[in-house]
Amino acid sequence: MGFFNRLFNSTNPSSQKAFDWVLLTDLEQLEDVLLHSYEKPIVIFKHSTRCSISKLALNRFENDFNYPKEKIEPFYLDLLVHRDISNEIARRLQVEHQSPQILVIKNGRAIYSTSHESIDAGILERFV
Repeated sequence: MGFFNRLFNSTNPSSQKAFDWVLLTDLEQLEDVLLHSYEKPIVIFKHSTRCSISKLALNRFENDFNYPKEKIEPFYLDLLVHRDISNEIARRLQVEHQSPQILVIKNGRAIYSTSHESIDAGILERFV
């Protein structure tokens, strides 16, 4: 079992609950995500798997995220594997690339962005 199996399948060893990410893995999918944001807010977590700060932010976010997918849907982007998608997000949504970073997308636009220790799932309450 690799990192992704531990993180995305049943439970994350660093938390006590399962987390149901939608993996953002190709540029065509990004277009669908942006269109989907017209139905409900989308949050994208941009994660660097080699960065301890990013890992801490991810764990805290997963532990604190308590919203049903019907209200806001969480997408995960592995920056080391999919830097092209991160670059396209920065270009299309006019947000500076950072890592770790969360973006809230609504109606095809980035309406919120923060990074590093400022990542807090509780802030999402204002967008649902």
